[in-house]
Amino acid sequence: MTDDLERADRAVINAFQGGFPVVERPFEPAAAALRDRGVEMDADELLTRVQRLDEEGILTRFGALINAEEIGGAATLVAMHAPEDRYDEVAEQVNAYDEVAHNYEREHPHLNMWFVVSVPDPDRVDDVLAEIEDETGQETYNLPKQQEFRVEAKFLVDGPISDGDVDLSDLGPDVTPTDQTSLTPAELDLVLEIQDGLPLTATPYGDVAEAIGQDVEWVVETIKRFDQEGKVRRVGVIPNHYSLGYTENGMTVWNVPDEKLGEVGPAIASLSFVTHCYERPRHEGVWPYNFFAMTHGRSEEESQQRIQQVRDRMAEFWDVSDEDWDSLFSTRILKKTGIRLDERAAANTTDAPTDADD
Repeated sequence: MTDDLERADRAVINAFQGGFPVVERPFEPAAAALRDRGVEMDADELLTRVQRLDEEGILTRFGALINAEEIGGAATLVAMHAPEDRYDEVAEQVNAYDEVAHNYEREHPHLNMWFVVSVPDPDRVDDVLAEIEDETGQETYNLPKQQEFRVEAKFLVDGPISDGDVDLSDLGPDVTPTDQTSLTPAELDLVLEIQDGLPLTATPYGDVAEAIGQDVEWVVETIKRFDQEGKVRRVGVIPNHYSLGYTENGMTVWNVPDEKLGEVGPAIASLSFVTHCYERPRHEGVWPYNFFAMTHGRSEEESQQRIQQVRDRMAEFWDVSDEDWDSLFSTRILKKTGIRLDERAAANTTDAPTDADD
């Protein structure tokens, strides 16, 4: 589908995968920023283009990307073996759990099924995995995130603003981040209203405010504060990377010496094509890797080049052998519903009032 994208479409996709303004009429300053970079467009045309990109499936949505981890509950990555002759049966059993958000078949001689479990109560993870083991007869391997070095899944295309450097997140009211970890009832309403995207109108934050019965000023200030607090990772267009040609999804895994993780993590995270980068636990005798770096490519050749770049950077810190790493490409999407925040956010909500509740 990328061959059909116009120059202006490419500029929009590159420019606004983050840093979209949180102001009452955000498309006006956003269009001005495009014009400053040589892409002539007014606010109405920008809105129309985003609407069309969304309708055509180039975008998965437009809005705030909620950081589920900061909202409440827990999520973890799980690996398991599904016998070849029962693979589809096991996948169906695993996918039947509401707590399973994503599930992928990946190339590996043993651990060939990888899924994410998301729960409102962190203690529930072990229960869900025990139930899955009982039902499938297969052992699960829990791989919770221990350190996060990078989560920035941006997918740029050839065209204007190729470095994606437009950041208008400083616009709007001045807000002060808090150390509050729980949500108020009003904040819960806001999270649930925007988790699937903002309305594609000239006044998206005003429409959200009307939907939840709050003032637009409060909505703007709260989303901007959430952005600074990490409850929102970024605000902007969220592309469908498959539609942009990023079809090669390579999960590279590494057995990094523990004493080198503090250096290796930031170094790998600095590679622009690495979208996710974590430390996760090993499982003795089954899984020797403690470092995950996700790469995406538009062809097998590009993907292999990027994996080689990861290995080259790794080699600057330690002597990497062939036994120290692997790459697991996804061969099938078995389930992809997204992490639902309803129960997780509700479980982390207090009854304490805010100014918006008065």
